[in-house]
Amino acid sequence: MSTKNEAEAGLEEVRKALNEKGIPFRYSREDGCASLDFLWKGLNYRVWEYHEGDVWGAETNVFETGRSRDIEGDYDGIIAAEIRSWPESEYTVKR
Repeated sequence: MSTKNEAEAGLEEVRKALNEKGIPFRYSREDGCASLDFLWKGLNYRVWEYHEGDVWGAETNVFETGRSRDIEGDYDGIIAAEIRSWPESEYTVKR
């Protein structure tokens, strides 16, 4: 059984990865789930956390723009690792 405290900040690792890359993002929460939207190299990306029964996961297009994929288990770490693997870009904002 997977549990999560609704007061917890969601997608913490993904937010850290975006900050490390200097990629601005919009973060929101609804019904205890986090949502991130951001633009990188002119493409729109999203990470939407979900909770279905005992399962927590995230739907995202960070692996392929135009195609969403559901990631469960360590979804936060998996998605953050993908973002960290992206090359530096002139489009990122250095903080």
